[in-house]
Amino acid sequence: MGYNSEKIAAMIRDDGVHKAVYTDPEIFDLEMEKVWGRAWIFVAHESQVPEAGSFYSTTLARQPVLLVREDEETINLFFNRCAHKGAKVIEQESGKSKVLRCGYHGWSYDMSGRCRHVTGGDEAYRAIGVDKSSACMSLTKVPSVANYRGFIFASLSPDAPDIKTWLGATATSIDNMVDRSPVGRLEVTGGTLRYSHDSNWKFFVENLNDMMHAMIAHQSSAQTARVMGKQLFPDDKNVPSEIQILSPFAENTDFFEEMGVHAFENGHSYSGGKTSIHAGYSGIPEYEESMLNAYGKEKVEEIFSLNRHNTVVYPSFTLKGAIQTIRVVKPISVDQTVIESWTLRLVGAPDEMLQRSILYCNLINSSGNLVGPDDHEAYHRLQHGLGSDAGDWVSMGRHIGAEEPNEEGGLSATGSSDMVFRSQFKAWKAYMTAANGAA
Repeated sequence: MGYNSEKIAAMIRDDGVHKAVYTDPEIFDLEMEKVWGRAWIFVAHESQVPEAGSFYSTTLARQPVLLVREDEETINLFFNRCAHKGAKVIEQESGKSKVLRCGYHGWSYDMSGRCRHVTGGDEAYRAIGVDKSSACMSLTKVPSVANYRGFIFASLSPDAPDIKTWLGATATSIDNMVDRSPVGRLEVTGGTLRYSHDSNWKFFVENLNDMMHAMIAHQSSAQTARVMGKQLFPDDKNVPSEIQILSPFAENTDFFEEMGVHAFENGHSYSGGKTSIHAGYSGIPEYEESMLNAYGKEKVEEIFSLNRHNTVVYPSFTLKGAIQTIRVVKPISVDQTVIESWTLRLVGAPDEMLQRSILYCNLINSSGNLVGPDDHEAYHRLQHGLGSDAGDWVSMGRHIGAEEPNEEGGLSATGSSDMVFRSQFKAWKAYMTAANGAA
């Protein structure tokens, strides 16, 4: 078709978007260049490369990259591509090594990316005036890398904005998650729950702060848990964590409306704030005592008073501070998306906190749980429903004009508002139509 800025802009209305933004492979390829190629994209947590020589391989806008810890203070991010024939230097997901050695011809690199060994020796390249010390023989660094409180983001753009400014109000969600550790530090623990959706990446990102679907899509799972909990534990005493985690997804409409949604520049958002589906979990006395000893009563009350549901750092990263889980978005094609779900440990907190986070992740975020498959089915129906000839436009006009400015420089609205989706597509349009791709 050939999309220019004018055609792309025409696909976004105040109250809806053209279905092609979810279904057209050409649009997807442009997104990889203009949105995923320019925004800050989440790469990893620094604890995934815990010591010198540790590495972690992943992707950045479909490009293979390699995160390497050079020393205690320095973490480097390289394109995972040998300077010789272009093979991926490291294929395994994570590990530790003294050198980074390409398995094709044996070129080797140190943790700073400098070439340390050329098979056959430097003399083979004497005629073209280079040797292993030449810059062209080294691994190539990703243009922009930033570490915000242990969370590492990268951009393919060399002129990416200041990370904290770009994060805006969502930086406080990261702050709150880290501050919930008595020593102010997080660690990724265990492996990842990785699963594939047969749908566009934007459906997942939108759904996280879609407060209207919860009591409908999750009725068969969460409502069942809620009913059984009342039958088995009528006095609300000693309710198992499983019931505490599942049953809030079946709260009534008023609960989710009151949680509210909040949208900000660059497509970021969060839901909840004063309350969320995590607010009713039982306390863990040992943890609360450790926090009081670390911070004092006033600071602890401030930390625990922030109770957000999902925070979306658009377009790639979502987090739940109260339960210490993150989900990472990996677009594969216009109708295929991989989601990675990770659990983090609050360093210095009792193991019971980690066990609850793992339980939450298994119950809610894994592909074989009781809640996640409800969403998987919804994404499937969305993607395939838009393949029909019933119409070209997707409605996003619910409660339009009713949002109000909030104290964090964004907009707030009732829980069932489509405001968050409109905000995301405002950012999407800015990225997609900017001459240089910058929003």
